[in-house]
Amino acid sequence: MGRTFQVVLFLALFVLLPPSVYSLPLSTNGRWIVDSTTGRRVKLVCVNWPSHTQSMLIEGLNHRPLKELADEAIKLRFNCVRLTYATQMFTRYANRTVEENFDLLDLEQAKAGLAQYNPFVLNKTIAEAYEAVVDVLGESGLMVIADNHMSQPRWCCSLDDGNGFFGDRYFDPQEWLQGLSLVAQRFSKKPTVVGMSLRNEIRGTNENANDWNNYVTQGVTTIHNINPNVLVIVSGLNFDNDLRCLKEKPLNASALDNKLVFEVHLYSFSGDAESKFINQPLNNICADIINGFVDHAEFVREGPNPFPLFVSEYGYDQREVNDAENRFMSCFTAHLAQEDLDWALWTWQGSYYYREGQAGPAETFGALDSNWTQIKNPNFVQKFQLLQTMLQ
Repeated sequence: MGRTFQVVLFLALFVLLPPSVYSLPLSTNGRWIVDSTTGRRVKLVCVNWPSHTQSMLIEGLNHRPLKELADEAIKLRFNCVRLTYATQMFTRYANRTVEENFDLLDLEQAKAGLAQYNPFVLNKTIAEAYEAVVDVLGESGLMVIADNHMSQPRWCCSLDDGNGFFGDRYFDPQEWLQGLSLVAQRFSKKPTVVGMSLRNEIRGTNENANDWNNYVTQGVTTIHNINPNVLVIVSGLNFDNDLRCLKEKPLNASALDNKLVFEVHLYSFSGDAESKFINQPLNNICADIINGFVDHAEFVREGPNPFPLFVSEYGYDQREVNDAENRFMSCFTAHLAQEDLDWALWTWQGSYYYREGQAGPAETFGALDSNWTQIKNPNFVQKFQLLQTMLQ
């Protein structure tokens, strides 16, 4: 009874505690992300909010005012947004207006919603709208990680979509570097953007460690030379599941001034089929998954030259109808809490303007329902409140 009371008291206390106070920009100190001024740890508790699909606009602005949605994320104890973008939004379509783009996609109903709830975006260009979104998120107190998700504005990801690895059909390394430069320049004086990630889910038959190291080095250097204040976030190979290439050839981070962070993704379907969570005892498969996670990614936090690891995507069907995903979450969230890792939930949006040829499809992994009016999972707060607390 005594221990139960202590646990309940602890949970009650951290729920009532105000969010941590910190200043920007951020830096790294060993395995932790810290406030550059005070040196105190800042834990990234993020939610993904896409802007990289054909609409080239952050999702959901046809349902509610952006400020209202941002404030709701704050109330749910998130402190940052991983705001995705496609390279071509800045290199090819930066001067197209949001209204023009929605007309090209024949999204009349969605455009009417924008006019009702967020009319300020309609006449802005794609690049201006992305920046305006960052400003509103910052006004609500949300930090932003600008995530280079794809080259083309489209849904991600597959092995053969031409966006997977440097030199693939739609992944021109020079255009990619140009895009990183443009984004770094645009936000160099906006501390709300605390980090820039080089590329989401590198993948495909052409991926290899040597080219990865070469181009990633160019990418981190490009960003850091333009904006030395921003965290530079680097993903590995195999859909961002594998950083083992660093064991043989580490990145040269000596010039980055404590700004380098590595990222990783993990889902129930990462690697082997997710049926493994049903066909094997949970303790056994959980141990295997965590051991693999440590070997493939978490090792970067250890040793004589440790770096922070940001779990920039993980999640599940928020309706909790998939037993394999539910078991994965119970396993992995326990490890996230134990190691007190920085993380970003996939995902915030309840639906999309347009995805894979369909207007208005729902997102089952989204925290919000398809109307963007309420949290989909009644257990949401209970499930994530411990993870949102800085424990170390």
